[in-house]
Amino acid sequence: MLARPVPAGTPVAGGVFSETLTIFPAEDTGTMWKEVGIDAWLGARKTSLEDARATVTEIIGKVQSGGDAALKEYAKKYCDLESIAISEEEREAAYEKVDVEVTEALVEAHARIERFHELQKPKDLWLQETEPGIYLGMKTTALNRVGIYVPGGRAAYPSSALMCAVPAWVAGVKEVCACSPPPVKPLTLVALDIAGVTEIYNAGGAQAIAAMALGTESIRPVQKIVGPGNIYVTLAKMMLREHAEIDFPAGPSEIGIIADETADPAIVAADVLAQAEHDPNAACILITTARDLPAKVGEEIVSQLADAPRKDIIEQALKNSGYTIVGSIDEAIEASDAVAPEHLSIQVADPLPVVTRVRNAGAIFVGRYSAVACGDYAVGTNHCLPTAGYAKMYSGLDVQHFCKTASVEMISGEGLEAIGDIVETIAEAEGLFAHANSVKIRRCR
Repeated sequence: MLARPVPAGTPVAGGVFSETLTIFPAEDTGTMWKEVGIDAWLGARKTSLEDARATVTEIIGKVQSGGDAALKEYAKKYCDLESIAISEEEREAAYEKVDVEVTEALVEAHARIERFHELQKPKDLWLQETEPGIYLGMKTTALNRVGIYVPGGRAAYPSSALMCAVPAWVAGVKEVCACSPPPVKPLTLVALDIAGVTEIYNAGGAQAIAAMALGTESIRPVQKIVGPGNIYVTLAKMMLREHAEIDFPAGPSEIGIIADETADPAIVAADVLAQAEHDPNAACILITTARDLPAKVGEEIVSQLADAPRKDIIEQALKNSGYTIVGSIDEAIEASDAVAPEHLSIQVADPLPVVTRVRNAGAIFVGRYSAVACGDYAVGTNHCLPTAGYAKMYSGLDVQHFCKTASVEMISGEGLEAIGDIVETIAEAEGLFAHANSVKIRRCR
């Protein structure tokens, strides 16, 4: 069947993002794997932060007034804390509770993450003569103290500890502190220790964000807070930006897949399930030009899901997931950019032209062997990425997140003569005569 043209402005594949987009009727996959619209999929990703605002406001207020006592009170749901701070002895003891093989893997991953982020490090200072007598440049300075949040609710996430801490150290940050829900899991402690984190605290949720932003008796305030978390963590970060800058809003994990008829259904299904097992609110979307691919992927999902250890979580996440069939690779790219997925897997015959044209994605994985899981753990790129369409405006975590810049100007007498008349004319036009005079005085001396 030929693709049928869609009238200009018609909502197609879930949204009005093209006047020429073509779509095909969905094939019945016979599974929970279903056709979805782009706007519908995106709408489901936009969790209403307002639902959590009252709770987070109360938490921030209690931490601001109660300090450590408030943190201990919130921790009682999980354990009784004697100390907010993790001691050196607790760090060392954590290694006894983690398999040596896992510790060695974390060390290897740390080295690869560090190596990649070293490539991102900007020059401390650069200057260039833009015209005779005028030298312009940039000075880059690392932040002094940052905080990282490592989730710990459903499981330990040592990889997130590495992803947050390594680029901070590479940037040149002097102090990196970390908070994780109490009691901090041994795997997380080991990863934070390998990453060289200077301070580790028993604090989770919005209260941890408030503690790092505002300070308590144990935790000194930080300049910036990074790291993934739930809706309460995300909202707390956004509400406290007056006190500490943040990386970006981040919610449940997601993947977008652009695939054509050359894609392997088993690999596509494996990528879908890998993201779906993160969280019941995770989501996946396949955007394909191959009409028969979704049904084959659906069959593979059923097969691979049968013995999956986290089957219940995956089944919940699949309710948020599905596929869209489009008429061409051009339309697939357009649809993907509308989604702006956290992870984008490109599984087509000629992937590099697609990579060059994609505009909105947190991280891009090219070809059948580039599993998103490699980016999650050990290839070296960062897995802390914007979700829910925020990749349209935010970049994933990198070295630049931990730096600030200042422009540098060096002007000689010759350079001042070249621009003096321009500066004086504009300054006087604005009524700022002292500005103009500050240049006139220099030109007369």
